[in-house]
Amino acid sequence: MNKQHYTYRTDKPSTVFYISSILVAIFVLWGAISPGSLSNVANKALGWMITNFGWFYMLITAFFVLFVIFLAISPYGKLRLGKPDDRPEYSWFSWIGMLFAAGIGVGFVFWGVAEPVLYYLEPPVGYTPETRESAIAGLRYGSYHWALHPWAIFSIVGLTLAYVQYRKGKPALISSAFYPILGDRINGWAGKTIDILAVLATSTGVATTFGLSAMQITGGLSHLTDIPNNVWTQIVIIAIVTFLFIFSAAKGVNKGIKRLSNINLGVAGLFFLFVLIVGPTLFIAESFVTTLGGYISNVIPMSLTLTPFSESEWLGTNTIFFWAWHISWAPFMGLFIARISRGRTIREFMGGVLIVPSLLALIWFSTFGGTALNLEMYGPGGIAELVTGKVELALFATLAELPLSTITSILAVLLILIFFITSADSASYVLGAMTSRGSLNPSMGVKLVWGLLIAGTASVLLLSGGGGLTALQTASIITALPFAFIMLVMIISILITFNQDHQSVQAKKRKRQLKSMKKEFKEEFYDDMKDDVYDEVKEEVYDDVKEEVYDEIKEEVKEELIEEFDLNEQSNTNDTKNKE
Repeated sequence: MNKQHYTYRTDKPSTVFYISSILVAIFVLWGAISPGSLSNVANKALGWMITNFGWFYMLITAFFVLFVIFLAISPYGKLRLGKPDDRPEYSWFSWIGMLFAAGIGVGFVFWGVAEPVLYYLEPPVGYTPETRESAIAGLRYGSYHWALHPWAIFSIVGLTLAYVQYRKGKPALISSAFYPILGDRINGWAGKTIDILAVLATSTGVATTFGLSAMQITGGLSHLTDIPNNVWTQIVIIAIVTFLFIFSAAKGVNKGIKRLSNINLGVAGLFFLFVLIVGPTLFIAESFVTTLGGYISNVIPMSLTLTPFSESEWLGTNTIFFWAWHISWAPFMGLFIARISRGRTIREFMGGVLIVPSLLALIWFSTFGGTALNLEMYGPGGIAELVTGKVELALFATLAELPLSTITSILAVLLILIFFITSADSASYVLGAMTSRGSLNPSMGVKLVWGLLIAGTASVLLLSGGGGLTALQTASIITALPFAFIMLVMIISILITFNQDHQSVQAKKRKRQLKSMKKEFKEEFYDDMKDDVYDEVKEEVYDDVKEEVYDEIKEEVKEELIEEFDLNEQSNTNDTKNKE
């Protein structure tokens, strides 16, 4: 693993902190003083939004899925969330565990039984209630609401923020993603407005999760003991969890959230295996295969289908509700995913954030929803009555029909409790970073303020009664609308950045290739020239040596001939004298 470390300055709370916390406090006071007024206004706004922007939510979420798939298979997929030599900080297991436990796990546990059974009773348009077809549709739509689409939403924000932080050195703020478009104006009110909207969407979405978790824990405790299932028990649960999360937050991401996430992933795995083994295993396996096939073959029609020729409100109260809720969660999940994803490539990031949780959703809903449907359709029944009344008891009613129900119910309460703590810890960390000028180490005081503020929000709205939590849930959906437009501009901005960096990488690659080619050509040319020069020198030397040797031999021959001639002359002279 790369040993390089990054040092981030812990900043004081920013203007975004003061403005957003005041707005959240005003919203809480409104809900506490006049819950009926809040609920009335929120419901009217929700109805207006679904009527006028339902098509927009369906289209935009489908576009998000296509966009992240395009990123994964495109040349941009090789870009790394960090410097070129950065490597992942966390193991694959820890990374997936933190993704699952950061808050979405609460949704899996809460809706894993309830949603398929709800859709079995009240199916989408075109299905007859309480039939085999509506049961299959219930499993498919339950998985559909928690598989590719929500994780595509989360991955866009997470990918963008991780890239601008670790590759570009920008602070951990939603506004940082807009630098290619806004430039230095992200440091002014344009950037602050974006960050405030992100904080409001995050705080309202997370407070809804707090309420759901408290309701389900209270439901489980009332199922196991004589503890009453009422709002005061829920308030006590929120107070206890808030106290526990402070210890986790004090440990930081590495020790707090990481350890709890690993524990939770192990507990969830045991819980899942138990239900799979002792439950209707064959039915679950067949349900999974059917759900997977139905999801793959129907994901496009489900993504792009509205009901303009009917008066059905099913899509508005279900699919569109979930899409908007997930968008309101996107800043929270995105910032947290970015925090734990440094060093991974875009392709690896998409594989982990998009594919693995989607498969987990299909498996989880097929197992728990399939077991509940089996009990409802072929067993003692009674699950449907709870879902339509006290939905938080649906999981425990299902477990009650299986062996060791007391132990598994305790395990379920423990699972939800740890999910609750990790959600609170993650939420306080993310909101602290968003309101501390993007510091990746927000002060404990800032995290504590946000933890208490969100816990107070959920508590006050639970106390307010008359649909207070429903009003908050509705508010989170309404808050998602402006953030959906922010995400569209964010996509344009990050594409500009990716294209610039990809071109830069390609230019550097071409430069390295050209340099390598020059080096190879130089070496080859050198070798060829060396051979040619050698041959030329050899020939010149040969000619010189040949000429020199020729001259030497010529001189030697000449000298020999002269000597021989002189000897012959001398001999002839001697012969003449002798004759005389």
